[in-house]
Amino acid sequence: MEKRKSQSRREARGVVLAALVLFAVSVTAFAAGKAETAAVEQPGSITVYSAGPGGLANAIRDAFVAETGIEVELFQSTTGAILGRLEAEKDNPIADIVVLASWPSAFEFKSSGLTLAYPGAANVDKMVPGWVDSEYHFFGYSASALGVTYNTETAPAVPVDWSDFTKPEWRGLVNIPDPLLSGSALDFISGYINVYGDDAWELFAALKENDVLVAGANNPALEPVVTGAKAAVLAGVDYMGYVQASRGESVAVMYPESGTVVNPRPAFILRSSRNPDGARRFIDFLLSDAAQQLVVNAYLLPGRADAPVTNRDPLSVIPVLSYDWDWMSENAEAIARRFTEIFQQ
Repeated sequence: MEKRKSQSRREARGVVLAALVLFAVSVTAFAAGKAETAAVEQPGSITVYSAGPGGLANAIRDAFVAETGIEVELFQSTTGAILGRLEAEKDNPIADIVVLASWPSAFEFKSSGLTLAYPGAANVDKMVPGWVDSEYHFFGYSASALGVTYNTETAPAVPVDWSDFTKPEWRGLVNIPDPLLSGSALDFISGYINVYGDDAWELFAALKENDVLVAGANNPALEPVVTGAKAAVLAGVDYMGYVQASRGESVAVMYPESGTVVNPRPAFILRSSRNPDGARRFIDFLLSDAAQQLVVNAYLLPGRADAPVTNRDPLSVIPVLSYDWDWMSENAEAIARRFTEIFQQ
């Protein structure tokens, strides 16, 4: 998967990627000296834009500062908000490091010439195969799997596969995140269609017929399951379910036997970075023993294959589909549109 290099991905993500293209043009101009130079960032500091979870982003920031003495200005939000902020700063790039929750978005940055390769990253040889760009432009330091979180008290049965949720006993009891708001949900839908084709579309149509509700991004889709108002959320990021279970909520996470998508969370250095040495040290830290333990503590899958996982299902037991990220990115916009049309009928 990491060897995919197609330039055609630029049309894959609709409005978000249109904004990214504008950002690419402006940053390239900046790097060439065609944009006005902003105030120089203080030596020994870096700016990191990081997708959630917020607690993990803050913990990594604090541990990195404590270990290196390099100060970090952190902006923590969703992938969409980060992309929007980068576009808004197109005439004056600020971030040194970007961490996203969407693997395909990293391909867009690289193919637009915005990223800085770092082949000497510490522990890169220990990472999960496929979670590193082939030219070392971005690194999947963590990941989430798209599973099913269900309420153990209100669910009519213990689910086994996606098709279970087309059965009458689940009617009106199930949410799914909106792929227009959740990049991870779109990744699952695209990956499932990539593998199962028309059968996948028939499944989604059957889910709609069984009153499965498209319910916003991951948090809004999950919350009614936690309270018991709904029985399950499909294709939500798994770590949120594990966090709720750790808090004593009556929820469990399962992975349907016909397979799912695991989405590495990429971190990369922007070519416009004013402190590339500090940025490289941040990448090194993300792949360190200390940071990988913080990832595990947040119930995410660690990016290093040798990092022990004891508080959730490890990658080895998750049935992962054999999908093609390149195909998924190229077809994502059309897939999101068709999926939305089905559920708006």
